[in-house]
Amino acid sequence: MLMSGENPTTAKIIIGDKEIELPVIIGSEGEMAINIKKLRALSGGVITYDPGYANTGSCKSAITFINGEEGILRYRGYNIEDLAKNASFTEVMYLIIFGELPTKSQLDEFENELKENAMIHEDMKKFFEGFPATAHPMAVLSSMITALSTFHPPENEHEDHRSDIIKLLAKVKTIAAYSYKKSIGQPYIYPDPKLGYVGDFLNMMFKKSPTDDYQVNPVVEKALNQLLILHADHEQNCSASTVRMVGSSKGNMYSAIAAGVSALWGPLHGGANQAVIEMLEAIQKDNGDIEKYVNMAKDKSSGFRLMGFGHRVYKNFDPRARILKKAADEILAELGVEDPLLDIAKKLEEVALNDEYFIERKLYPNVDFYSGIIYRALGIPKEMFTVMFALGRLPGWIAQWKEMRADPEFRIHRPRQIYIGHTERKFVPLQER
Repeated sequence: MLMSGENPTTAKIIIGDKEIELPVIIGSEGEMAINIKKLRALSGGVITYDPGYANTGSCKSAITFINGEEGILRYRGYNIEDLAKNASFTEVMYLIIFGELPTKSQLDEFENELKENAMIHEDMKKFFEGFPATAHPMAVLSSMITALSTFHPPENEHEDHRSDIIKLLAKVKTIAAYSYKKSIGQPYIYPDPKLGYVGDFLNMMFKKSPTDDYQVNPVVEKALNQLLILHADHEQNCSASTVRMVGSSKGNMYSAIAAGVSALWGPLHGGANQAVIEMLEAIQKDNGDIEKYVNMAKDKSSGFRLMGFGHRVYKNFDPRARILKKAADEILAELGVEDPLLDIAKKLEEVALNDEYFIERKLYPNVDFYSGIIYRALGIPKEMFTVMFALGRLPGWIAQWKEMRADPEFRIHRPRQIYIGHTERKFVPLQER
């Protein structure tokens, strides 16, 4: 492949005696991509091979910008540090989905719509009753989002999809809280319109009964607001790509979001913060022998991996982790939390930040490491960690789906493959085998 000049407009690919010139796309932040849509015009129908799509741009997007080398994350052009420090989660929702920060009147209208739509149909409680108490909340969440579409048929004829967007943002919060209540056998708590989005979720989670005098702790509410902002979107990750893949069939928003929840569930994606706590529990059971596990992590033959360290995109410190590292220290101090598991986490963090092995490989603690610690400090059980991630990522998924549907180059996703199976074989009748 040949590219010439500082800002090339084309790239040339030569295979044998065949060659093709392909256009180069340059993004607003200077990233370059080769548009290979016409590559198959080469003799033999040549395609690219890119396991895991690590070097493949599947779309053009104006939502999130990441520079992994510099540790930069921006939503719609705004630095994540500024948003985490100054914005509410509902402001960030609006920004990500609709493209601009809301005015005061726009935010008031948006928040009122969320409050008005927070209740779920009473018949949906029957679905919750059908799940065993041991059901993982992510399984419940995915199933119930799909079920939502039967109670609120998608309004695909409306280009802005605002009605579906509001219903999803408002009701998924309630479903998430109800999935937790189901798992611990406590009564469901109805949404409270007097509370903000984050405070209402905490109330539905931790209020033990309708007569319980639970008060939302402002420290906890602030911490959760920040966590949700940091998880709101992260470019074309596994779950966002899944949402786009499902949506590319012109599937409705509910089905695409439910698929995104399922993709997020895995321990290599959203389930990583739960895996962090499970790792810390394993170390605690082994007499808190941190040195042993650090040495195991350095030994490739051990099969052990330190969860919550390093990131596929960031080759610098994850900017979200920088924010959460500071937040974790403040929250633990303000809440006066004493937890042996959190002590192990802090010691492990100290070792990793000062050990040459981790420094050379840029295996810094990532957002999953700190979010798991903070969720535990806030009293959120580890089975709910990935649900919290899903609640934060919901506006990002919606924005990705919405952007894809409005794309003038919209088409169904259909990756290619390199076939490595048998060549043509003759069928052998059963009696001759």
